[in-house]
Amino acid sequence: MAMEALRVVLAMLVAAMVAARGLAHKSLSPSGAITGFIVLSLTMSAGARLGALILAFYYSSSKLTKYKAEEKRNVDEESKEGGQRDWSQVLANSLVATVLSIFVAYFTSWQDKCLDTKRNPVATGLLGGILGYYACCTGDTWSSELGVLSKSQPRLITTLQVVPRGTNGGVSLLGLLAAASGGAFIGLTFFLMGMLTAECESQIRSEQWKAVPLGGIAGLLGSLMDSLLGATAQYSGHCVVRKKIVGKPGPTVRRISGFDILSNNAVNAISASLTSLTAAATCLYLFREL
Repeated sequence: MAMEALRVVLAMLVAAMVAARGLAHKSLSPSGAITGFIVLSLTMSAGARLGALILAFYYSSSKLTKYKAEEKRNVDEESKEGGQRDWSQVLANSLVATVLSIFVAYFTSWQDKCLDTKRNPVATGLLGGILGYYACCTGDTWSSELGVLSKSQPRLITTLQVVPRGTNGGVSLLGLLAAASGGAFIGLTFFLMGMLTAECESQIRSEQWKAVPLGGIAGLLGSLMDSLLGATAQYSGHCVVRKKIVGKPGPTVRRISGFDILSNNAVNAISASLTSLTAAATCLYLFREL
C-alpha cells in the first residue's frame, strides 16, 4: 500500500511540473494546465508506461505545433501560439485513455503486464485500447501539423478533389506519412517502456515488438477516420476577407466541404475512441497464442 501511495505522490509531482512548464511555454492554457495535471496524475499513477505514452504524445505534438507556426496561422484561423490547448482539447485527446488506464491498474493490481491474451486477456485488451487511442491522437496531430505544410495541394478524402491547405478532411502524402510515423512513435514508446517495466516470460517478451507496427497502423487509421468525419460532419469554408480557412459559416465565407455538426474536439474524440476499440480487438488477436 505504501508503494502505491508513493507512486501517486510522484505522479502528482511530475504532473505538476509538466503542467507548469506547459503554462509557461504557452502550450497549455490555464484550464488546459489544470486538466492536464489531473489527467497526467491519474495516468502516471496507473503505470509508468502509460504515463510515458501521454508524455510522448504531448511533447511531440507541442514541438510540431510550434514548428513554422507563423506560416500555419496564415492558412488556418484555429492555429494558436504554442498550441494553447485548453481543457476541452486535453480531454478530447485523453479522457477515454485515462479511464482505460484506471481500469488497467485495477485489473492488474498496479502491476505492468505484457500483451498476452492467454494469461492477461483483460489487461491486453485495455492496453491495446490505450495504445490505439494515443497512437490515433499523435498520428492525427502530426498529420495536421506537418500536412498543412505540404508543397502539394491536399485532396478531400471523400471526393479526391483538390482543396486548400487546412481544409478539414483534406489529405496529402506528407500528412499520411506523418500520421503513420506518429502512431509508430507511440508504439515504440509503448514497446521500449514495456521492456523496462513489464514482467513476463522471455517468449512473450520477444513478441512485444508487434506494438510498434500496430501503433503505426492505428495512427494512420485514426487519421483517416478523423479526415472522413472532418470532410462530412465538420464545416470548412474560405473567408474571402481574412483569406483563411474557417470552421463556421458566415456572410464572407465560401463553403468548401462538410456540415456544421461536430466540433474539432468531437471529431478527435470520436476517431480516437473508434481507433482505440479497433486496436484493443487487434491486440487480443495478435497476442492470442503466446
